[in-house]
Amino acid sequence: MDIVLLIKTIIMGIVEGVAEFLPISSTGYLILSADLMNFLQGDLRNLFIVFIQLGAILAVIYDYWGRLWHAFMGLLTGRAEGLANPRQLGISLIIATIPVMLVGFLAADFITKTLFHPLVVAAMLIIGALIIIYAEKNPRIVRAAEAENISFKTALAIGLCQCLALIPGTSRSGATIIGALLLGASRKAATEFSFFLGIPVIIGAALIDLLKYKDSLTSTSDWVVLGLGTAVSFVVALLCIRLMVSWVSRKDFMIFAYLRILTGVVVLIAFFGFNYQIQS
Repeated sequence: MDIVLLIKTIIMGIVEGVAEFLPISSTGYLILSADLMNFLQGDLRNLFIVFIQLGAILAVIYDYWGRLWHAFMGLLTGRAEGLANPRQLGISLIIATIPVMLVGFLAADFITKTLFHPLVVAAMLIIGALIIIYAEKNPRIVRAAEAENISFKTALAIGLCQCLALIPGTSRSGATIIGALLLGASRKAATEFSFFLGIPVIIGAALIDLLKYKDSLTSTSDWVVLGLGTAVSFVVALLCIRLMVSWVSRKDFMIFAYLRILTGVVVLIAFFGFNYQIQS
C-alpha cells in the first residue's frame, strides 16, 4: 500500500470533516485539494469526493441521535416528548429534501462531468461570499428559534436553496444556512436544520455514486482509500459539529465570507497563471 496515498487520503478526510458544516463548500475544497495533491483520477476521484461526505453526515446522526429519533417517532406516531407539533421537523425535512433529489437525479451526470472544475469552484466561492455578506448586513426578524419551528413553506424554500449546492463551490451548508437566515430562522435553528437536511441528501448521493462508479474500485487499495477517508471525516466532523453550533450562536459568518473570497481569488490567479505559462 502506498504510504503517500494514505497520507493524502487522511488529509482529504480532514478537509471534509472540517469543511462539511462550514459555509465554505466542502466539495469545492475537496476538488481543490485533490487537484493540488494530484489525488486519484477520473471516476474514482469523483466517487471519493462524494462518498467521503458520508463520514461527516454519520457524525451528525451520532451526535444528534436523540433529537432525530424523536423527530422520526413523531413523524410515525404523532407523539414526541416536549414537542407541541411532533411531526413538524420530520415533514419539513422531507419537503426540503425533495427539490435537490429531483434536480440531482436529472442533472447528476452534467454536474460531475462539467462543473467539477477549479474555475467553477472559484467563481461560486466568491458569489457565495457576497451572498453571505448581504445576509449578515441585512438581518431578518427571527420567526423560528429552533429547527423544529421551521414551517413547511420555509422548509421548501430552504430546499430550493439547497439545489444551488449541486454546483461545486457553492456549499450545501452555506446555501441552506444562509437561506434559512434570510427566511427568518435563528442562527442555531438554521445551522441545525442544515445538519439534519444533509442526512438524506448525502447518504442518497453517496449510495447512488457508489453504485454508479463501483467498477472504478478495481483493487483492495481503492476500497481502503474510500474507507479510510470516510472514517477520518467522521472523526474530524464529530469534533467540529458542536464547535460550529457554539460559534454561530455567538458570532456571524463574515470570516467565512472573507475566507471564500480569498480562496476564490487565489484559485483564479493560479488557474489563469498556469494556463498563461502553458500558452507561453
